[in-house]
Amino acid sequence: MAKEKFTGVKGMNDMLPQDAAVWQHVQSTCVGVLERYGYQEIRTPILENTRVFTRGVGEVTDIVEKEMYSFVDSMNGDQLTLRPECTSAVVRAVNEHNLLYGTNQRLWYFGPMFRHERPQRGRYRQFYQLGAEALGMEGPDVDAEMIMMLSRMWKALGVGPVKLELNTLGALEERQAHRDALIRYFEQNQDVLDEDAKRRLYTNPLRILDTKNPEMQDLVNAAPRLLDFLGEKSRGFLSRLEELVSAAGIEYTINPRLVRGLDYYNHTVFEWITDRLGAQGTICGGGRYDPLVEMLGGRPAPGVGFAMGIERVIELLREVGQVPVSTQTDVYVIHHGGDTQKDALLLAEAMRDADVRVIVHPGEGSIKSQMKKADASGAEYAVFATADELAQGKVAVKCLREHAAEVPFAQQTLVDVADAPTAVAQAIAAVRAL
Repeated sequence: MAKEKFTGVKGMNDMLPQDAAVWQHVQSTCVGVLERYGYQEIRTPILENTRVFTRGVGEVTDIVEKEMYSFVDSMNGDQLTLRPECTSAVVRAVNEHNLLYGTNQRLWYFGPMFRHERPQRGRYRQFYQLGAEALGMEGPDVDAEMIMMLSRMWKALGVGPVKLELNTLGALEERQAHRDALIRYFEQNQDVLDEDAKRRLYTNPLRILDTKNPEMQDLVNAAPRLLDFLGEKSRGFLSRLEELVSAAGIEYTINPRLVRGLDYYNHTVFEWITDRLGAQGTICGGGRYDPLVEMLGGRPAPGVGFAMGIERVIELLREVGQVPVSTQTDVYVIHHGGDTQKDALLLAEAMRDADVRVIVHPGEGSIKSQMKKADASGAEYAVFATADELAQGKVAVKCLREHAAEVPFAQQTLVDVADAPTAVAQAIAAVRAL
């Protein structure tokens, strides 16, 4: 009977060791920027009560209607959902732990989200997001600063150019007036609407504006614009945001069809877009969600945030040739086995004490075969803890990489065993500084 070979769930991918460096690079680069703006990490569970998302995201959104992984807890009958996004979860945690009592919060998160949709490039059923939430601050200056922070991230990652699109969803009463106008407009053109648009007509007509159906583009382009329904306060909010973003030298366009797919947004919405990833060109999106804290049971408090798709950012890094080259080790220690293996292990420990990443060849093998392993490891140097050298109280150090030849040990060099950890650590530090 043939053995069954198991594979991963469709749309839920493994991160393999050769990809770890770029994932770590994206996260550490973005977190470094976030910390410069005063943001602190928060972690929420992958599972939440389903009502966190039906109430926050909206019951007539694609996420809730078609994409959530939900089930009934067999222990107590609770309705639970694998989080499809993290803003609602963060706000739930902020409310539960009274984090807005007498203060505001700048928070960031990183982790997997889950949506049951057709997998394609940059769009998976388990996908990772890095995001930030600024809670308790209501002015457009906070929105502008968040956009500036994202602009700094793109520069730090080297993924430019990416385009910024802005829009406003105004206040609730303005959206309601616009909604009524949209319903009247689309009712007069029902023969052009596709099935999705007809389904949304009376529940969420604003989402019709975000259709990708080419046969509806002319109809949507001529639809009533929310910008025409804005009052003085909402216009002033948008105008100030534009002023601040422009002052920072960030180029943008106003896209009146940009609505985002979640019910909790108001005022500012934005997306960062690239033309290098085909249909999945949005790498980051966000906006202001002043109603959400109260919707999830807290005292009214404003909020604004963003989430970026890490898989899409990594795809973009690959497209523009900015994937970092990184090795997981600095030194590969070669030995003759027996007593030299013990000396090799102890020498490796001493080098690790000096902040050097070391692999000791496991088991035994010929020097030739060990050198092949050393080269394949990506190490900058091989250290030979072999019988002849150890008998003299020394080890040999050999450069394995061309660029490492610019620093000490360009040729094979004998070093006293006692001095080797410090000498190798200094050489590795010089390589890292190149």
